[in-house]
Amino acid sequence: MKYYDKLIFELSRPGRSGYSLPKACVSEVKLPANLTRQSPLDLPEVSEVDVVRHYTNLSQMNFGVDTGFYPLGSCTMKYNPKINEEIAAHPLFTGLHPLQPAETVKGAQEVIDTLDKSLAAITGFEHFTFLPCAGAHGELTGLMLMREYHMARGDSARTKVIVPDSAHGTNPASAAVCGLEIVVVKSRPDGLVDVEDLKPLLGPDIAGIMMTNPNTLGLFEREIRQIAALVHECGGLLYYDGANMNPLLGKVRPGDMGFDILHLNLHKTFSTPHGGGGPGSGPVGVAKSVLPYLRIPVTSGFHGNFGVMMRGLAYILTLGKENIKMAGPLAVLGANYIKESLKDVYKLPIPTVCKHEFVYDGLVNDGAREGVPGATTLDIAKRLLDYGFHAPTIYFPLLFHQALMIEPTETESKETLDAFIEVMRRIAEEAAADPEMLHSAPHNTPIRRPDETTAARNPIVKA
Repeated sequence: MKYYDKLIFELSRPGRSGYSLPKACVSEVKLPANLTRQSPLDLPEVSEVDVVRHYTNLSQMNFGVDTGFYPLGSCTMKYNPKINEEIAAHPLFTGLHPLQPAETVKGAQEVIDTLDKSLAAITGFEHFTFLPCAGAHGELTGLMLMREYHMARGDSARTKVIVPDSAHGTNPASAAVCGLEIVVVKSRPDGLVDVEDLKPLLGPDIAGIMMTNPNTLGLFEREIRQIAALVHECGGLLYYDGANMNPLLGKVRPGDMGFDILHLNLHKTFSTPHGGGGPGSGPVGVAKSVLPYLRIPVTSGFHGNFGVMMRGLAYILTLGKENIKMAGPLAVLGANYIKESLKDVYKLPIPTVCKHEFVYDGLVNDGAREGVPGATTLDIAKRLLDYGFHAPTIYFPLLFHQALMIEPTETESKETLDAFIEVMRRIAEEAAADPEMLHSAPHNTPIRRPDETTAARNPIVKA
């Protein structure tokens, strides 16, 4: 075991301390017996340098957007400008108490109001609520608004929601939690919603349809206006999953496409680092027809994850309306550059122009031969770690058996993209020559290949 692999308690030595305090200048106070410990507090006894080295080494064992390229498809893990972090950490905001009188927090309220107006202008919606603290929370809120819209009109028969077969997994899950029945609409071979398959699904029992545009394959739904007209004609509403909003910034507005409700991921599109369960913010916007059902207050009791809202507004105001429209095209350019550069060695099931992300379906030559299994998408993902890159999203969407979804984001330079392309080519060569090298990857990370299935089914959440 290496020194930095040890637990902090294994570094502990009796009597060792990381601090030195002057002798107390106040008299000793006796606490009541019911407030005192009967046994010593179980804390490690370590020096300051031990603590600093231990936690610094732990931080370097993980992967983050500040340390390397993070091409997770549909997750938009882009670099987050540090000015946004500085503004969110300003003591005049972080020092606020959630129970302060409203008249003393007018600056914070102005932040929320300005962000509301900014997001409305970017998306083409009337108004936002900042109650949801995450994307899936936003989905549930939006679907509840959809149900309220129909129930208030006495239309209680609308109990079904249509979801494309390429949808994000949270879409059907959110609909089910909301008590709606899921109806799946198929995609055509070109990856877009099959309008002809959609038509017979529409009827008086349809509450609406949930869509992402660009969709999960990174393709813009060119027939969105027709889809909107068909759904509205049957009395349903359109819900927009904002997870893929990044390539549309300043270019296309979901409200103009015909959507009635949407959620945005401030922790994806608008600059907050995310992953590991938080922090997040999933504000929900509505069209004028749904506005009467948007309850007040528009923030949670403690204003949700206010720091995430601060970062989002800083991102928007720093770029301004002139420069925010540059983000989408740069993300689209990077995605198409990688896609075209590797399509001779990775299978490209839909060879068309993509938006911010695209999907390969494994290797053209995985090295499989008699008695030797070929390299899989999981093998490619693990091998990328050896070269200092985080893996893309794998085995999603479920439309392709060996799906490898790549999203470069607009903040990555051509040099970074070229380095990634070179490594992906090298991995393809390794797979063809020696697939076993990929089967046993990664080779130089602190942890090799944990049993992920067992970990998910039988998690050990404490030592």
